[in-house]
Amino acid sequence: MADDMAQNFSIYTRRESEARSYCRAMNAEFAQARGSEVFDKDGTRYIDFLAGCSSLNYGHNDPDMKVALLDHIAGDGIAHGLDFHSEAKGAFLKAYEEKILAPRGMDHKIMMTGPTGTNAVEAAIKLARKVTGRRNVIAFTNGFHGMTMGALALTGNASKRGGAGGGMLGDVTHMPFEGALGEGIDTLAVIEEMLTNPSSGIDAPAAFIFEPIQGEGGLNPASDAWMQGVEKLARKLGALLIIDDIQAGCGRSGRYFSFEQAGIKPDMITQAKSLSGFGLPFAALLIKPEHDVWKPAEHNGTFRGNTHAFVTARVAIEKFWSEDAFEKELAEKSAALTEALQKVADLVDGATLKGRGLMQGVDVGSGELAAAICARAYELGLLIETSGAHDEVVKVLAPLTTPVEIMEEGLGILMRATSEITANVQIAAE
Repeated sequence: MADDMAQNFSIYTRRESEARSYCRAMNAEFAQARGSEVFDKDGTRYIDFLAGCSSLNYGHNDPDMKVALLDHIAGDGIAHGLDFHSEAKGAFLKAYEEKILAPRGMDHKIMMTGPTGTNAVEAAIKLARKVTGRRNVIAFTNGFHGMTMGALALTGNASKRGGAGGGMLGDVTHMPFEGALGEGIDTLAVIEEMLTNPSSGIDAPAAFIFEPIQGEGGLNPASDAWMQGVEKLARKLGALLIIDDIQAGCGRSGRYFSFEQAGIKPDMITQAKSLSGFGLPFAALLIKPEHDVWKPAEHNGTFRGNTHAFVTARVAIEKFWSEDAFEKELAEKSAALTEALQKVADLVDGATLKGRGLMQGVDVGSGELAAAICARAYELGLLIETSGAHDEVVKVLAPLTTPVEIMEEGLGILMRATSEITANVQIAAE
């Protein structure tokens, strides 16, 4: 049996790059998925608390999206269309305009970028520099914005930056995110002092970019006041405000956009991950009309826009965002998640809750401990991962559509895994 398993997995170790990551800790060979459940080729069931790193907010294989996509394909609908007009694109744009933008008083243009979030970030910083004529961009500690060179320059994590192999990661100034300098220190005041001091050595910024809830950085949520303060400072300095809503968007925070409750008006917003609704590659940049100064084809890409994703994204918008019932459901689930995670945190000395909405986790204080908890949870049938500068946060990203009973089952597994691992740690210490 062991020889058969080794043979089955040898193709991955033999042919796939060493860059592979998630599969090292969760090495099952997955075959099927429905809703919040994933099954390996032998039928073993796993509850999914990773959801494609928030790319599957509406679960695996939503039946309405699946039917729409299959109908589109069976009818020989356009599969690849560059930036041609298409029925699928037009229907998506209309749904996004009517269900997402208009109710929020937004008039942003929608720019189809390449297929991933980093493409949207690259487009945003490129456009900010074109609009303002400046080079410097202000990013923040613990921020994560992508792995291509421009987006990587904005990213704080040292190991990810190390992947650049010594390449240039310039024209970015990193400032402290809210809370990064410790309790009681007003990072907004520090940032303003640095940027308004003519002898600070920091060039006038083209833009500020931040995540309202830092995902890979450890589920650090920005307060409404902090977000409002950054917006005010951007306006004062003549810089644009870019919100990276790739991981925290599409309902993950409890609202469609994770900055909504702060009442700020970003100049640009990056969208990806769950934008397609179905896990299909799809990224876009929302741009205030006055900043949409691109010349035709000045920024493009062969896969700008994904016609199959237009189909499923439209269904996702119409199904979940036509009324406020979904948001009310998310608020109830968020409160229940907070309560459950507090019980998990109570098992670990000094552990604290992080995040908000359905983007929450437990900071257990140690990357080694967090990894052990996630590994045991995987053995018990739960897919869950870590985040944070030291991978110290056990991070829950269950699909937003997860039924209450499955959510409770998954949290029960997490509770058991945490209890077992912390008990083992105590025994070892004795």
